[in-house]
Amino acid sequence: MFDRVIWDKLNEECGVFGIYNHKEASQLTYLGLHALQHRGQESAGICASDGEKWYKHRGMGLVSEAFGKGDLEKFRGHIAIGHTRYTTAGSSKIENAQPLFFRYAQGSMAVAHNGNLVNAAVLRKELEAKGSIFQTTSDTEVIAHLIARSERRDLPGAVKDALQHIKGAYALLVMNEKQLVIALDPNGLRPLSLGRLGDAVTVASETCAFDIIGAEYWRDVQPGEMIVIDQDGIIETKHTETTQRSICTFEYIYFARPDSDIDGINVHMARKRLGKQLALESAIDADVVTGVPDSSISAAIGFAEATGIPYEIGLIKNRYVGRTFIQPSQELRERAVYLKLSAVRKVVEGKRVVMIDDSIVRGTTSNRIVRMLREAGAKEVHVRISSPPVMNSCFYGIDTSTRDELIAATKSVEEIRQIIEADSLAFLSVEGMIDAIGRQDSAPNKGHCLACFTGEYPTEIEFEEALPASKC
Repeated sequence: MFDRVIWDKLNEECGVFGIYNHKEASQLTYLGLHALQHRGQESAGICASDGEKWYKHRGMGLVSEAFGKGDLEKFRGHIAIGHTRYTTAGSSKIENAQPLFFRYAQGSMAVAHNGNLVNAAVLRKELEAKGSIFQTTSDTEVIAHLIARSERRDLPGAVKDALQHIKGAYALLVMNEKQLVIALDPNGLRPLSLGRLGDAVTVASETCAFDIIGAEYWRDVQPGEMIVIDQDGIIETKHTETTQRSICTFEYIYFARPDSDIDGINVHMARKRLGKQLALESAIDADVVTGVPDSSISAAIGFAEATGIPYEIGLIKNRYVGRTFIQPSQELRERAVYLKLSAVRKVVEGKRVVMIDDSIVRGTTSNRIVRMLREAGAKEVHVRISSPPVMNSCFYGIDTSTRDELIAATKSVEEIRQIIEADSLAFLSVEGMIDAIGRQDSAPNKGHCLACFTGEYPTEIEFEEALPASKC
């Protein structure tokens, strides 16, 4: 797809939303998915139940595209789960859109999943050898097959059985006609929070989804926790006692919405602190600070406040660029970044500009933005990155390039500076990043997963099977 060629960024896999005990469960789930749209733009879906009947719809594209006029009017029920998905090239098809729905010996269930299983390929081969027939390329279907094959006849017991076999990242929602089951992986790699709306309980990948429906934040789901909600109440239990918090640091740096809170830390404020720490580590004489919209704006404001250099909107994002499926020529690739960004000439002309960005993946976009600023008249362009160099692939649900495509895996900071044609370049240190985010966790690295920076993965990785791009 054209925008993947031109926008050299990490991509989150998906967002999940669920609600129990509300007469407008489906409609509220639809609104919740809108709030989570930034986590996936390829497909969206909702499954709901009134205790007897099922109501289901999945579609491709943005939430507003996946659901047409009247699609939700027929929906009834007090339980619903929803999903919005980002996929890798080649797997953007309706079969992989979630929630996935299954009929099996014990009844029916719907499953929505954010994350990536590092042993999915191995499990899939084992299940196929035992007769399982897969309809999708999704890791989520592996989980469903494990649930269906459990000897436990109750849904919570079958889910718990299934979780004993899987490894990796998962924020998981499973429902039948009467129960909603919520589970988070033992490392809590993906965010997942609980909220309350009157007598209803809701769950979402980010707290910003609660705001849109008027729900109050309750608490975060803990690593290794499983929660069962039904007419008898709420059961909070553990599906494993072996837990160690290792949340994806890029949730704070880039993925999550600025108005979300993760483990009690507001994302916008964390990003401002990242910018301030970046200024402490790599200040530079300049005339103006600007951030690459949207995720780097908060860090740019923090950098400007710490240095006293004025913050200005030097780059404007075009919010009306749709998904483009043309195959661009090399010439178009060189100019394509202008579809998404443009420089404000009167802000940068004749100025020494500090450009703040959250990360550099392959370096192609950074190079084009630096060139864009120079073409707009910038006298100098100094690039500051509010995270350490990304040197390793992610196997937990983030769509990264393979390691040899990550520019920092093979190039020094000076070599990267030359490639992107900046006057200077500096990254944030790992230690500075952890301190700036401000987690007060007793786990190693204060509960951060640092695998993409350090190569130290919080779980065992079956490298011969795992793929760096998720298939949730």
